[in-house]
Amino acid sequence: MEASSSCQEGTAEIVFFDLETTVPNRAGQRFWVLEFGAIVVCPQKLVELESYSTLIRPHDLSVVALRSGRCDGITREAVANAPTFEDVADNIFNMLNGRIWAGHNIKRFDCVRIKEAFAGIGRPSPMPVGMIDSLCVLTEKFGRRAGNMKMASLAAYFGLGQQKHRSLDDVRMNLEVLKHCATVLFLESSLPSVLNGKWQASPPSVMTRSRSNGKLQCREEISSRKSPASTSIGYQRAVPYARGSLGKVTEGMKNLLCKAQETQSLNKLLKHSHSLLR
Repeated sequence: MEASSSCQEGTAEIVFFDLETTVPNRAGQRFWVLEFGAIVVCPQKLVELESYSTLIRPHDLSVVALRSGRCDGITREAVANAPTFEDVADNIFNMLNGRIWAGHNIKRFDCVRIKEAFAGIGRPSPMPVGMIDSLCVLTEKFGRRAGNMKMASLAAYFGLGQQKHRSLDDVRMNLEVLKHCATVLFLESSLPSVLNGKWQASPPSVMTRSRSNGKLQCREEISSRKSPASTSIGYQRAVPYARGSLGKVTEGMKNLLCKAQETQSLNKLLKHSHSLLR
């Protein structure tokens, strides 16, 4: 375990954790924990205070694939000499127990696997004092502007690199994603009439400047996270409507107002005729 600076005494610390497990390929098979990684975070400063990670060898090595389908995945050879879950249970318990648990999709997956693993060695599971599932929180607060809300998609949205699917790397990425999302939501709440919805434009338009032939020029780059492309054009101010559509909107509003006035005049005429017939 690695320790860092401390936060305010008496405040519950947050522990971001993640598990890497086997993937059952038929009904009835259980998940086996192959790696545990966690960082303890001060809730006031959002700084990492402590970290711990370990590979874990299941009792039956045959459940681990010889070759992983992921580039940084965990293979049978990698865990062959790793400690068993029982060997590291005390460290994992001390990292989790009595802290606020945080992670991506931990309610439905990681928490269940932790409980199963401790039950498998006949020991009580650690207990949280609170829980922050970033998948639930961000789906509700941030929306699906980043796509399917998987950690890899969120990281790509903010340009944080590729998810490595290794526990300690993933929890640190999880914290960075939350910081970025919180910043966007804070800015939107500060200027709701200006910023709300503007972050969701796809593809994003980025105004950059470059020098050519000694003159300062502007260009608009329309890029994606994976394959950026750019087109050099004259300076152009971004507007909420496509070219030409603003005039159509204005014309449409004018027609609606005319129809409303015609309807109002017709109603007055009908009322007047009705009073003459009495």
